[in-house]
Amino acid sequence: MRNDSRLSRMLHVLLHMARHDGPMTSEAIAAMLGTNAVVVRRTMAGLRDAGYVRSGKGHGGGWVIACDLERVSLLDIHRAVGGPRLFAIGNEHAHPDCAVEQLVNAALETALAEAEALLVARLADVSLAELGRQFDARCAAAPGGHGHAPGRQHG
Repeated sequence: MRNDSRLSRMLHVLLHMARHDGPMTSEAIAAMLGTNAVVVRRTMAGLRDAGYVRSGKGHGGGWVIACDLERVSLLDIHRAVGGPRLFAIGNEHAHPDCAVEQLVNAALETALAEAEALLVARLADVSLAELGRQFDARCAAAPGGHGHAPGRQHG
């Protein structure tokens, strides 16, 4: 099963946008992500609807940050991009009267609820601004100050 990378990809885009002077076009973002501009526009629409970005059309148009990065968490972005359920593990309900199935389901539901609560809390604790500060620190410490692996091209 393929991982859903929308959260990771949009965080990547938002950090670049926060460090970029002026708007970024869907085409430029698509090239950076190795995808299609239509996919970018569709995904960015969720961020726009949540008020995190805005877009302008025409010459000089594109996407820009429209929020205070201190007030937006990783969880906010996950929700805005229509992120999937955090865990794909589920219970079997073929035999609801079976005591074993009931016991297994209860144990799994408890463990999954606790794990999801922990992950949601952690995502809610990290702001985009904090991620930006960590990125800036990593860039400052990297050879050449660019924050990417030596010899690696990136947008």
